[in-house]
Amino acid sequence: MELSEQEIVRRQSLQTMRDMGINPYPAAEYEVTGYSTDIKAGFIDENTDENLKSEISNLKSKIWHTGDKVRIAGRLMSKRIMGKASFIELQDSKGRIQVYVSRDDIQAPVAEGETPTTVEQNMYNVVFKKLLDIGDFIGIEGFVFRTQMGEISVHAQKLTVLAKSLRPLPIVKYKDGVAYDGFNDPEQRYRQRYVDLVVNDGVKDTFLKRATILRTMRQVFDEAGYTEVETPILQQIAGGASARPFITHHNTLDVDMYLRIATELYLKRLIVGGFEGVYEIGRNFRNEGMDRSHNPEFTCMELYVQYKDYNWMMSFTEQLLERIAIAVNGTTKVQIGDNIVDFKAPYRRLPILEAIKEKTGLDLASMDEDAIRTEAKKLGVEDTEHMGKGKLIDEIFGETCEGTFIQPTFITDYPVEMSPLTKMHRSKPGLTERFELMVNGKELANAYSELNDPIDQYNRFVEQMKLADKGDDEAMVIDHDFMRALEYGMPPTSGIGIGIDRLTMFMTGQPTIQEVLLFPTMKPEAN
Repeated sequence: MELSEQEIVRRQSLQTMRDMGINPYPAAEYEVTGYSTDIKAGFIDENTDENLKSEISNLKSKIWHTGDKVRIAGRLMSKRIMGKASFIELQDSKGRIQVYVSRDDIQAPVAEGETPTTVEQNMYNVVFKKLLDIGDFIGIEGFVFRTQMGEISVHAQKLTVLAKSLRPLPIVKYKDGVAYDGFNDPEQRYRQRYVDLVVNDGVKDTFLKRATILRTMRQVFDEAGYTEVETPILQQIAGGASARPFITHHNTLDVDMYLRIATELYLKRLIVGGFEGVYEIGRNFRNEGMDRSHNPEFTCMELYVQYKDYNWMMSFTEQLLERIAIAVNGTTKVQIGDNIVDFKAPYRRLPILEAIKEKTGLDLASMDEDAIRTEAKKLGVEDTEHMGKGKLIDEIFGETCEGTFIQPTFITDYPVEMSPLTKMHRSKPGLTERFELMVNGKELANAYSELNDPIDQYNRFVEQMKLADKGDDEAMVIDHDFMRALEYGMPPTSGIGIGIDRLTMFMTGQPTIQEVLLFPTMKPEAN
């Protein structure tokens, strides 16, 4: 392995530490008693404004005063050496804080008549000044104070090496408040997310918000009395959605299996089994394209509740998303690119055929399949010959309408051909009780009044197989065990799936799915 000059120097520093008797990777626990942002947010001294003191006193976190003892730990991110005293910037899990380091404080005093150890003699001049590098993990024991420049800092009284960094960080530089020479190449950032999180401001905040989204979602479902479950990822039939699966092989059973494309059919089995409501938040896998809004593995939430329909689910969904928006951003309004999207309920509800007519003037409800295919070709939809009527309508909607719905809008009442798991509409022949939620020109959620008639369901699966024979490689196959479950009886049920990655994009205003995945799928790295 060829090393850079800096990497060679760091390895030499590592060995010097060991020669001095310092373990650069100690195993003992290092108890942290304070964090950077908490110390700065809760600090009070004589210079603190009275109004701010009142606000701080109402904080649930600890109040810090001048002289309070603290133990902090984190990465060394900058070092300004000024003779016998220096300032460093320490980055912990919550943010950054300045640390004042004095030779006379961290260089351990030696009692009269005793011989100082190598470490005691050289803690400041050798260890701190020469052997510590940017990126090293250190622990600091000291007290909190405010510098003459007014910055809340920690005065170090003891320094402990916690982990030596052997590879230099690509530290972002600033001039006049503007960052330059940064770690901003997207491919490098996504491959080396561990570096991205350390050096680029705001990246970690995106994933903390993602965690808030999931936590809030679980709170809403748990408060409603629904049960979180786990269903198989390896499945013998790729069912529950129209998508191309990943195929693997089970050696012991000697059978091909599929990574799941959806959790739907297993969750419905649990409704058959008597659960009132079940949900799963987990990975799905689809062997399809990769772009700014699609990743082959993605996180989806699916929820199924007995004795509900898609009208109830629309109301439940808009309340859920309103609560998530407030939890993440403190408001229902979110900036997504150039658009401000308001997640405050209620949302507009618009049947898909009316949406197409509204945007294009085409009345597809009065056309047969051949006429719709002709219109699709005029609109630039390609490879229409293998498509059925429902698929054609879906393609026309995607081509002409989908991108125009910026504010949250429920597109409802899809044709039966494109909704093989959905109950027939109670008053509109040929349509189903299904909705998709459009936000900022993209689909965010898909939901049904679930089909629970086993005979009708079987016939729908047969129609899907006919589409497969015509060349539709995303058509569903018959899941005979699921059919058996339905024959035991499933109560009226409503279900929904929400893409967590896309929801996170919307709630954080990120332009690509790669920005909300810690480790997105990448092409193999060149050696």
